[in-house]
Amino acid sequence: MKTQFITDEKGNKTGVILSIKDYEKLMDELDEAHTVRMYDKTKAEKLAFRPFEDALKEIEQKRAKSRVSTVNQ
Repeated sequence: MKTQFITDEKGNKTGVILSIKDYEKLMDELDEAHTVRMYDKTKAEKLAFRPFEDALKEIEQKRAKSRVSTVNQ
């Protein structure tokens, strides 16, 4: 990976310039790392089940609150 640094007047590195190819590779690796962390977090959580009807009620309540807060803004 070839990098070019941006420096301030004192010579301190303040930024970096990457090729698009290197940038996209870093973003892909970051996304993959995030996916692995989310998988590990989800796997470690205990599953909680509830009736489908209760879940629908909760979703509708959240939607209703969202509509009210949007209208009041």
